[in-house]
Amino acid sequence: MDTASIGAYDDVRTASRALATEAVHAGRDDLARQGLHAPPIDLSTTYPSYDSRTEAARIDAFATDGADPIGPPVYGRLGNPTVARFETALARLEGTEAAVAFASGMAALSAVLLALPLPGGLRHVVAVRPLYGCSDHLLTAGLLGTEVTWTDPAGIADALRPDTGLVMVETPANPTLAEVDLRSVARACGSVPLLADNTFATPVLQRPAEQGARLVLHSATKYLGGHGDVLGGVVACDEEFAGRLRRIRFATGGVLHPLAGYLLLRGLSTLPVRVRAASENAAELVRRLAADPRVSRVHYPRIGGAMIAFEVHGDPHEVISRVRLVTPAVSLGSVDSLIQHPASISHRIVDADDRREAGVSDRLLRLSVGLEDVEDIWADLNQALGTSPNRPTATTNHAVAGAGR
Repeated sequence: MDTASIGAYDDVRTASRALATEAVHAGRDDLARQGLHAPPIDLSTTYPSYDSRTEAARIDAFATDGADPIGPPVYGRLGNPTVARFETALARLEGTEAAVAFASGMAALSAVLLALPLPGGLRHVVAVRPLYGCSDHLLTAGLLGTEVTWTDPAGIADALRPDTGLVMVETPANPTLAEVDLRSVARACGSVPLLADNTFATPVLQRPAEQGARLVLHSATKYLGGHGDVLGGVVACDEEFAGRLRRIRFATGGVLHPLAGYLLLRGLSTLPVRVRAASENAAELVRRLAADPRVSRVHYPRIGGAMIAFEVHGDPHEVISRVRLVTPAVSLGSVDSLIQHPASISHRIVDADDRREAGVSDRLLRLSVGLEDVEDIWADLNQALGTSPNRPTATTNHAVAGAGR
C-alpha cells in the first residue's frame, strides 16, 4: 500500500482516542482491511513505473514543496511505506500534522538547521542550556553555518535578532532534567519557530506542540524504540515545515532504514506502558536517593519520568565501576537501567566551563531507570555507592532551566 493511501485511510480515525489506544493503532488502521495483523516491512530501494511522464510530474511536485508523492513509492530516499507508518503514528501521538523520520536524532536536528534558511537567510539560533552534548556541539561549532546565542529562558525575547530562524530548548533537559515553561517560551519566541527536544518526556508525559512549539524533536533511539536495538530520529511538525525536511532528507540521504521504521512503530505500541512503569520505579529511587547520605543532590523533573540525575559525595567513577545489574553505558530509554557520567561521555564534547555553568557538575551521574524490579535496581545502586560518609542527606531539586548553575 502506498504512503498516500496510508495517510488517507488514517485520517478517518476518531479524534477522541486516548493516547494508549493511539499508541497501539496509529499507523496500522488500514491493516485489517488488507488481511494483515502485523505491519509489513518494505525493503525496496526503488519501485517500478512504466509511466515516466507521471513520474516526472511527481518529482516536480516533490521538488516544489516536499509533499509526499501521490501514488506508489518512487525511490527509497523520497520515502518508504514502513517508515511512513511510523511517521503517521508519531505525528498522531504528538498532535501534529506530520512527522519526518531520519537515521538518528542528530540527523533530524541537522535537517532542521539546514531547513532554516528562507529567502531572508535566517541562520541565527537562540538556545537554552543544557542540551544534549552533541546538540550543544553542533550549534556551538557552527558546523552547518548557524550562529548561536545561549541564554536562559527569561532572556529569549532579548536574544532574538532579525535573522533568528529558531529557538531551541530541551525539557526536561539532558542531563540535569531542568525544565522550562514551554508556553512562556513560545510566547517569548513570537513568530520565530520553537524547537522542543521531547526525548526525555515523550508524548506520554508532555506534548510540546500543544504548548506552542512548532517543532518537536526526538532521538527515537531512546524511549520511542525502547529496547536499545534501533537508531533513529524524528521531527513532528506542521506540514509546511515537514515538506522542507523531506527535501533536506532527500538531498542529504539521512533516511531511516525500513527495518528501523518497523522497530520504532512496534516500540510505540508499548510506549505508554513502558514510560509509566519505569517512572514508578524512578519515583521510588528518587525517594531513596534523596534520603541517602552518600548522595548530595537529586535532580528529578516535576512532570516525573524515568530519568534521574544525582550528585554523589564520593567518586562518581567508582560508582560506575561497581554497578552489576545496571548497565554502565550511554543512551537511555531502554527496558534495562543504564547509568553514565555525563562529564566524561555524553557532555564531554561541551566546553568544561559551559558544562559546569549549565549544572553538569563533575560529580553528576545520569540514571535511565528501566523495568527491572525496583528492589533489584536499588540493591545494585546501594552496593555501587559504597560506604556511607558522615554527611547530611541529599536535597531533591525539581528544577527549572537555569537552576542549580
